[in-house]
Amino acid sequence: MLRSGPRIESSDVVTMFPSLVWKLQIEPGLRDVLRANILAAIAGMRAGLPALAHGDGWQSGHLLHQRDDFGEFVECALQGVASVLRFLRIGEEACEITGCWASVLAAGGAHRLHSHPNNFLSGAYYVCTWPGADTINFHDPRRQAAVIRPPVVELTAQNTDQVVVRVRDGTLLLFPSYLEHSVDANASRHERVSVSFNVMFSAFAERLSKPLW
Repeated sequence: MLRSGPRIESSDVVTMFPSLVWKLQIEPGLRDVLRANILAAIAGMRAGLPALAHGDGWQSGHLLHQRDDFGEFVECALQGVASVLRFLRIGEEACEITGCWASVLAAGGAHRLHSHPNNFLSGAYYVCTWPGADTINFHDPRRQAAVIRPPVVELTAQNTDQVVVRVRDGTLLLFPSYLEHSVDANASRHERVSVSFNVMFSAFAERLSKPLW
């Protein structure tokens, strides 16, 4: 007579094709220097503009990496990129920042779902965060995964279609540029300030069209 019940000798889960986000925290001394430099630069760029109203946002031009007062930030960002390339075993391929911009979200301001085409890595550095304005959402890049959506009894990293990453002042996030992300409405009373950037291999950047924002 055959035995009833499980007849599996062993089992394993093979993890493949992950979506990775690298989270770095800048040491306090450098964080404070970057904060002072970035806020001073933003104040200069916004001079003469009206204060942001509820739900509004402001974004600078995309060439901040070419400014002298962003030199320390660029150096810090590229060090983070180098660590990601080492993690991915890509080697010492030369990279460059293709665009860099500052964003300010007033209370109620949000950032819609988007990605950063024509780049390899993207980054976000958090200058000023507050309770209620200290997260970013990353969305499942596998669109076909939404074809069947059975109910789950518990959300886990293996069954969710959105991951919320909490950040604080001095947090630097790096992620694949194809990974869609969004920012919920600023639920604090203060302005949330961040600096974003894109990175591409220099040899590709010489031949590809400019990034699609």
